[in-house]
Amino acid sequence: MKSFKKFILLLIIMSSTVFTGCSECNNENPRARVTNLGSEEVSVQVKTTGGNTENINTIEPGKASEFRSYSPGQVTYTIVLKNNEEIVEEVEMGFCADYEIIVDQDNEVRTTSTDRE
Repeated sequence: MKSFKKFILLLIIMSSTVFTGCSECNNENPRARVTNLGSEEVSVQVKTTGGNTENINTIEPGKASEFRSYSPGQVTYTIVLKNNEEIVEEVEMGFCADYEIIVDQDNEVRTTSTDRE
């Protein structure tokens, strides 16, 4: 009986090591998308830390862009509303995270992030 208890304890320890020691995300670049909850279409210019610029054009109200992957670091989004008003948002992006840049009903911008595991 004593060896059975030791076996069960060893099995529990090995299982917890396997589950806590493995992560599906291994220093993968962050991803981000823009969700437009406002009343006007928006377009977005993305500038990454490395100086790359990418444009995501015409995100209709109630829609979201596809996720795009970027190098970690400071990313600047310039969101242009249909009336040519510009909203600038800077986000520090880290490895293994998904970011959502949200334009709300009042055309205010907020950012949420979720860790990928």
